[in-house]
Amino acid sequence: MEMSKALEISARGMEAQTVRLRVIAENLANQDTTGSDPHTDPYRRKTVTFTTELDRATDTPLVKVDKVGVDKTEFPRKYDPSHPAADAEGYVRTPNVNPFVELMDMRAAERSYSANLSVMQVARGMITRALSMLK
Repeated sequence: MEMSKALEISARGMEAQTVRLRVIAENLANQDTTGSDPHTDPYRRKTVTFTTELDRATDTPLVKVDKVGVDKTEFPRKYDPSHPAADAEGYVRTPNVNPFVELMDMRAAERSYSANLSVMQVARGMITRALSMLK
C-alpha cells in the first residue's frame, strides 16, 4: 500500500470518529433536557451512521459519516408532578439518552481514533526514514 493511501485512510477515519465524539458529547450534555411544557418533546438522542466511499482518484475505500440521525426510541417517563413539563398524571418525558451507552460509545470512538492516529504516525515515520535513506 502506498503511504499516501495509508495517511488518507487514517485521516478520514479520524474525521469520522471526531464527528462521532461530538455527537456523543452533545447527547451527554443534553441528557437532562426536558421539554418546557407537556406538549414539547425532550431532547432526542442523536446517532451517527458511517458509510464507505471509494476515492476514484486513488482507488481507495474511505470511511465517512453518512448521516447524523435521531434515536426513535420512546422517551422514558419520570414521576415529577411539580415539573412544568409534567402531564395530567404528573409524569415528565425525559430524554432517551442512556449515559452508560454514551460512555461505551465514547470509549469505542476514542480507541478507533487512537488506532487511526497510530497508523498515521507509523506511516509518517516510514516516509521520514525513506527520505533519510535517499539523502
